[in-house]
Amino acid sequence: MARAIWNGKVVAESEKTVTVDGNVYFPEASLKREYFRPSTTTSLDPLKGQARYMTLVIDGEDNLDAAWYYLTPSRPRADQGIRGLLAGRGCGAVATAVRGASGHRAQNFQRGM
Repeated sequence: MARAIWNGKVVAESEKTVTVDGNVYFPEASLKREYFRPSTTTSLDPLKGQARYMTLVIDGEDNLDAAWYYLTPSRPRADQGIRGLLAGRGCGAVATAVRGASGHRAQNFQRGM
């Protein structure tokens, strides 16, 4: 079981994750949606396509653009099973894709717990 934790809260956990480029992608259904807010931020990866971001909000603290996902990866090889999955930085996952407020990857990504 993989878990993404930020600010002491589990924000995602699943046995069905995909790791691509060192990021762990979680199924959308595994997210604790009460902690995520949509963001207007996007970015473009030449292989994966357009990423859309979400902000984590826990106990009054925002982790801006902490998690991302690709609705439609731009090339079949880039999909690698991540279509519709969420990644993040900062909580070490939600890829470790949930980014910490400092911009560093989270130290508390857990697998096999």
